[in-house]
Amino acid sequence: MAEVSSRALQMVDLVGQYRAIRAEILAAIEEVLESGQFIRGPIVAAFEQELAAYLGCRFALGVGNGTDALQLAFMTLGLRPGDEVIVPAFTFVATAEAAALLGIRPVFADIDPRTFNLDPASVEARLSPRTRAIVPVHLFGQAAELTPLLALAERHHLYVIEDNAQAIGATYRGQKTGTFGHIGCLSFFPSKNLGAYGDGGAVLTNDPALHERLSMLANHGARRKYYHELIGINSRLDALQAAILRIKLRHLEAYTQARQEAADRYDALLADCPGLTLPYRAPERTHVFHQYTIRVHPEVPGGRDGLQRYLKQQGIPTAVYYPVPLHQLPAFADFGPHDRLPEAEKAAREVLALPMHTELTSEQQRYITDAIRTYVETALRTGRPPTS
Repeated sequence: MAEVSSRALQMVDLVGQYRAIRAEILAAIEEVLESGQFIRGPIVAAFEQELAAYLGCRFALGVGNGTDALQLAFMTLGLRPGDEVIVPAFTFVATAEAAALLGIRPVFADIDPRTFNLDPASVEARLSPRTRAIVPVHLFGQAAELTPLLALAERHHLYVIEDNAQAIGATYRGQKTGTFGHIGCLSFFPSKNLGAYGDGGAVLTNDPALHERLSMLANHGARRKYYHELIGINSRLDALQAAILRIKLRHLEAYTQARQEAADRYDALLADCPGLTLPYRAPERTHVFHQYTIRVHPEVPGGRDGLQRYLKQQGIPTAVYYPVPLHQLPAFADFGPHDRLPEAEKAAREVLALPMHTELTSEQQRYITDAIRTYVETALRTGRPPTS
């Protein structure tokens, strides 16, 4: 295997990314500190306008985090306890958790095994008279199959809320994700493709009335201070994070290109490696590779977990997103009974995310893929996983 210092390998290299734009970031922070306006204000407003322009939607509202964005979407659309929303079973917990917190029942649908995103046929099978919304998640950086989902929603008079936390900048048929539904939701968690240096999120819409209601609900239900018309929450993107995000937004296209080039290198280096399925790139979509997620076939001795242990011994970090599908989590037991969802359950047993970030080098990737090849080829040849 190629020689690479194990200390250099990280799932996400936020420090390296920061150092490349350090002067810009520090100047932006200094501007906020000198202004004395830390909550809302002109810097937040400027970021919201620039974000909306980049995504091609009318309105963007900065909020506290991506989970708040989802909760605000449900509240703004008037969903109530007892209503149902259809969500993928294979995603981060926040998508369903934000609904459950409001007494809304998350109904779990299965996924397309190629893209890991909502399977429209599974969604249709789970519609009921109580269904009020479909929540596609653009998982790992690739758009869900939106055309049939939007058609289902229109036919059954349902809302569409896009969870775009992992796919900012991705496109579906030439249009950026997060802008198709009634409301789109973003997260600026530090490891995201557009990451803050703390928590942050945004809600997107093209509807002026929804934007006004979102703004009120995120500000204690008030249009103006002390005049509260609705029961809301306190969820605001602070000016320091907005200033940082304004700088990083200007670099986002370059960041996306770096991720896509890294994904291309992984594809080439692992192209003929047996026992693996590499990420699928669906037609008419751009993949922004928040994660580069492979599948390890069950016939590989030791399976996914054995490969992960072996890579850790070589100083290579990996992650499993996600080891338990949502319908099997104890947190959602009271929202059942839940059907078996074979594709989500199979993905949870097989997926492994490799290091993916803007600072990833070809040398590092060759070291990673050499180690993967060594494990898989040895395991298949000998019938047992290598031990070191």
